[in-house]
Amino acid sequence: MSIPVEDASGYAGQADRWLAPASAGEVAAALGQASAAGIPVTPSGAGTGITGGRCPAGGWVLSLEKFVRLEADGQRAVAGAGVLLKDVQAAAARQGRFYAPDPTEWTASIGGNISTNASGSRSFRYGSTRRHVRALTVALMDGTVRTFRRGERLEFGYHPVPAPATTKNTAGYYLPPEAEWVDLFCGSEGTLGIVLEAELDLRKQPEAVLSGVVFFPGDAAALAAVDAWRRVSQLNMLEYMDEPSLGFLRGPYGREIPPQARACLMIEQELDGLDGDPLEEWVERLEAAGALEDSWFGETARDRERFRTFRHTLPELVNAKVRQNGCQKLSSDFAVPLERNGEMLAYYQRSLGERFPGKFTIYGHIGDAHVHVNILSESQADFEAGQQWLNEAAVQAVALGGTVSAEHGLGKRKRHFLPLMFTPEQIESMRAVKRRLDPGWLLSPGNLFPDLFVTD
Repeated sequence: MSIPVEDASGYAGQADRWLAPASAGEVAAALGQASAAGIPVTPSGAGTGITGGRCPAGGWVLSLEKFVRLEADGQRAVAGAGVLLKDVQAAAARQGRFYAPDPTEWTASIGGNISTNASGSRSFRYGSTRRHVRALTVALMDGTVRTFRRGERLEFGYHPVPAPATTKNTAGYYLPPEAEWVDLFCGSEGTLGIVLEAELDLRKQPEAVLSGVVFFPGDAAALAAVDAWRRVSQLNMLEYMDEPSLGFLRGPYGREIPPQARACLMIEQELDGLDGDPLEEWVERLEAAGALEDSWFGETARDRERFRTFRHTLPELVNAKVRQNGCQKLSSDFAVPLERNGEMLAYYQRSLGERFPGKFTIYGHIGDAHVHVNILSESQADFEAGQQWLNEAAVQAVALGGTVSAEHGLGKRKRHFLPLMFTPEQIESMRAVKRRLDPGWLLSPGNLFPDLFVTD
């Protein structure tokens, strides 16, 4: 009897068996048994992914839900793969620290975040998950369990693969010259090994933080502000919402959002050690940028939480609309070099406005030239047209020097994008690493590599 498995996007798979081991030894034994019998194994985290990564076409699912050890001690935390991001953040806060990666979905597991090299709103300053991992304990398909520490390089030869000129990327294996084990496993989407536990960097909580939601009468002014504000000292966050996004939020927020607002930027700046009056400097920046006077600013933890809720309410409303429409969610994860940001956003707005009027939103990490498009299909015809648009937009992103996946991974839903970004020789370099660690191609089959490259 098959076991249905879904992720947050509605992508569906099925497993022959569901395993929830409680120790590294139990994982090792399961993998050894599966390897000997040629049974595919797909690891599963909290199920918040949106590319079908945890949804197999048969074989075993190995859930990390029981790996919940969590210890925070000063500058580091040790977290099992099943620990939720929100619990890491809470444990860090009790130590006067914080964990810098800030994906929107705080109920995601640490193992899942590592699998996709997740990032989020604070990646503008702090980068992706990879930068904040000190060590990983990983179970390999042959049944061995190893701990890899920061600085340990790969023990075998490989052909390096160039990365795009973007600030974020999680498409394919990270294979620079002199690659490290920790970096390789981050973003490998469960295809090379199963992360059981991680040692994470924690940063000192700043004493003072200024946050704001800045409204603009149009996109042109907002984009000009993005270019000007990237240079602001100690800016953690630079996020964007378009007019349709604000339309969704006007429901729960009503008159709090200025009626003339057509775009907004969300900012967060650490104030510790800064000279002058940061608030007065922001008043001057807003005036120079043509922002609306009734924008929101605050310096308290309560303000930051209110603004975070505002930002996180948007994807919740979008997802609810998708469910109401009865269609699978279609969303982009492309990023381009910073200097091509305006060009890519203009492409989005023009092409989406022509093909899906009133059925899309654009929001996200504009400081990294990485915004998410959501197509709100209302019919099967919309859905099929949306899939075609995603393919065309992926080609456009790559043509501008960008990536087909900045933080969500490719999983199964988007694995066909990989050859758009990498040459056959570069993909073969990745496959060679896969064969070395998983010669039977049993770990997470169907993830990351397009069908042409799934088997030898």
